[in-house]
Amino acid sequence: MGRTTAPDLKLYMDKKLSLELNGNRTVIGILRGYDAFMNINLENAQDVADENNPKPLNRTVIRGNSIVAVKALEAIGN
Repeated sequence: MGRTTAPDLKLYMDKKLSLELNGNRTVIGILRGYDAFMNINLENAQDVADENNPKPLNRTVIRGNSIVAVKALEAIGN
């Protein structure tokens, strides 16, 4: 088996992100941490699968294997 390298999400720290998850779910929140398996710690998170009724999740951890895509909702510096 190959060696695991940590995802490079340093530029995204303390930025608002949108995470597309399997099962057609979307979670929005501020990135506070991550690990080598791309488990992501979000603060002020909301489940926005139903755009008309977002569900507050507050501080939550999203497992890396359920993340399909990551999108920055704020400008990312160089």
